[in-house]
Amino acid sequence: MQNRIEYAARIQPTSRQLAVQDMEFYAFIHFTVNTFTDMEWGTGKEDPALFNPAELDADQWVEACVSAGMRGLILTCKHHDGFCLWPSKYTEHSVKSSPWRGGEGDVVREVAEACRRGGIKFGIYVSPWDRHEPTYGDSPRYNQFFLNQLRELLTGYGELFCVWFDGACGEGPNGKRQEYDWEAYYALIRELQPGAAISVCGPDIRWCGNEAGHCRESEWSVVPASLRENEAIQEKSQQTDDREFARRYSSSEEDLGSRSVILSERELVWYPAEVNTSIRPGWFYHASEDDKVRPLAELLHIYYGSVGGNATFLLNIPPDPRGLIHENDRQRLRELGEVLRATFKTNLAAHAHIAASETMPGSDAANMLDGDQNTYWCPEEGTEYAVIEVDLGSEQEFDHIVLAEHRYGQRVERYELEYREGGAWKPICRGTVIGRKRICKFPAIRSRYIRITILESRWCPNISAIEVYRGVD
Repeated sequence: MQNRIEYAARIQPTSRQLAVQDMEFYAFIHFTVNTFTDMEWGTGKEDPALFNPAELDADQWVEACVSAGMRGLILTCKHHDGFCLWPSKYTEHSVKSSPWRGGEGDVVREVAEACRRGGIKFGIYVSPWDRHEPTYGDSPRYNQFFLNQLRELLTGYGELFCVWFDGACGEGPNGKRQEYDWEAYYALIRELQPGAAISVCGPDIRWCGNEAGHCRESEWSVVPASLRENEAIQEKSQQTDDREFARRYSSSEEDLGSRSVILSERELVWYPAEVNTSIRPGWFYHASEDDKVRPLAELLHIYYGSVGGNATFLLNIPPDPRGLIHENDRQRLRELGEVLRATFKTNLAAHAHIAASETMPGSDAANMLDGDQNTYWCPEEGTEYAVIEVDLGSEQEFDHIVLAEHRYGQRVERYELEYREGGAWKPICRGTVIGRKRICKFPAIRSRYIRITILESRWCPNISAIEVYRGVD
């Protein structure tokens, strides 16, 4: 058993996985003909003349993202209806057949360039399901068509941080269900955009399992390799335009990486989770939802559960028919960013003193306070229990503690936080995984001393950061 635990502890991410995990929080932009038909899923029969966002301003989209603290944007370049937001050479069902910009426009280009100007990364969503394309269902012909369109997107818009797929699938005009050539899609992405993560129906970033913003208490990045293949199975994805889907998740899949799971699996992989949900009930804009933008408290709850729970947070923001992010959505995004910036502005432990019960030679406890995610503290190999004490130097009031493991592994299985009052240690909270980041939020405490006990870990814990904050009221 010990060999299996050490094996799990030594599983590491790739550079492209690390790059996405370091982004933490980024945007989805759902925008197409559906925006003008008030639908969630198009039929593929929509007239391109419907698409005419007269005030489209990609810089405004990026500004809204930046105001919330997002570091990237993923654009739905083609949804299930098959309408392309770029002038594809392989179909007339695109912006080139619309009145927008006199048929000379390219939404993908405008958004990619706005992201570069705004200092955030750009990624693409492209739906393999195409309800317009007549070759869909003729699997070899459609796969070549899809690869041709994918090549256009991979070569025409600069560096991409992500290519985001879902597994939605249907029957073509011939009555046959399309079989996607995922391996060919992946190979083309690796060839043309080697730094891009292939997300959800792909080998780099996995779907959290729901679209409701539900976050697992224990989100493991090290999971069974079989999970990576399962994500490309279309039955795992939506099959109808069903609003209830966004509110469902399977409790039977809550545990993906505990000891009991990894000990029964032959192969493990690094496959971190992404929590994706929309700022509104729908993924595309609907005027009837202008007063249904998620409350700030709800968005904060999802942020703490995802970014603060070893996952990334992909929040959808749907532009309206003007081609603008609606005022209500922009206001909520600003509010979210203001709270996050104010909460995590001043690290009260930046100049603290720290000591650990066990320390590997050359791995100083002070590494946990140096602000460098590439340095860390660890005890001797095989030490799965350890105690860390932080002296803030004076009594401070705090209500957030942020913990982080070394970014090249995930080992902690259970921990406990305490503070000292008088001569006694009193509990703050207990938790399970830490991973890239664990944000512990609790009612405000006033104390000089904090104790972190690693109760269980794999092989030995590697802790990179301990930060302490006082949030805004």
